[in-house]
Amino acid sequence: MIDRQAKAPRPLDGWRVLVPRGGPWGDSVAANLRAKGAAPVIAPLINFAPTDDAETLATALADLAAGAFDWVTVTSATTVDVLSSHRAVIPAETRVAAVGETTAAALTAAGYRVDIVPHEDNSARGLLEEWTQATAGAFPLTVLTLRSEIAKPLLSEGLRRIGHDVRSVVAYRTIGVPVSEQVTADVASGRINAVLITSGSVAEQVQLQLGPLPQGTLVVAIGPQTARDARAYGLDVDAVADERTAESLIEALVRQAASLV
Repeated sequence: MIDRQAKAPRPLDGWRVLVPRGGPWGDSVAANLRAKGAAPVIAPLINFAPTDDAETLATALADLAAGAFDWVTVTSATTVDVLSSHRAVIPAETRVAAVGETTAAALTAAGYRVDIVPHEDNSARGLLEEWTQATAGAFPLTVLTLRSEIAKPLLSEGLRRIGHDVRSVVAYRTIGVPVSEQVTADVASGRINAVLITSGSVAEQVQLQLGPLPQGTLVVAIGPQTARDARAYGLDVDAVADERTAESLIEALVRQAASLV
């Protein structure tokens, strides 16, 4: 006789997954993991702090409001938080470039518009390629690039290389957050089955605080650049998301878990 009350197996049943960011993002990822049977362990590994050069940032945002820039580039949702906290004004004549869909969504939610988002490669490299197509023949443009203190200057250098006038300004700092002794013990013992890597700075903290990871602990990166950063820090990356979204990150984990069955 068929037990109609039995639940169908879910792809991540029995898996414990480390989610390295808290807040709304972490809560959303945790909920999606639970829906697939996993037990998420939210352990924020990084946080964000104000820039050490607040005066330079304030001057740049004042110039932005005054219409001094043709374009402003935004490379993370955290930068959007900085814009909002400073009540930054982006004039109608200043166009806005976002590094990816998550950043674009954050800009829209904060009341800013978005003029360019990379269609495929949600990274500084992808944005630079889209930029070249969108601004063909317009030289030089004045561009404000807002970035994290530890971000690689790929976008700024690329824009300068093709002839634009770029002012690169640090909008915030990324700092490590110590995880609990329980999380450290769970990772070391192998009770955490997978670790999600959402940025190079997260990869660095995973290696510093939790490395070397036990053999068998899956490492899943949110995109190719994050995977490269993770490997540079000494992590073995098992799977890479097709897109730089939380949904794609979880899908990559599900695929990798299925391949082990």
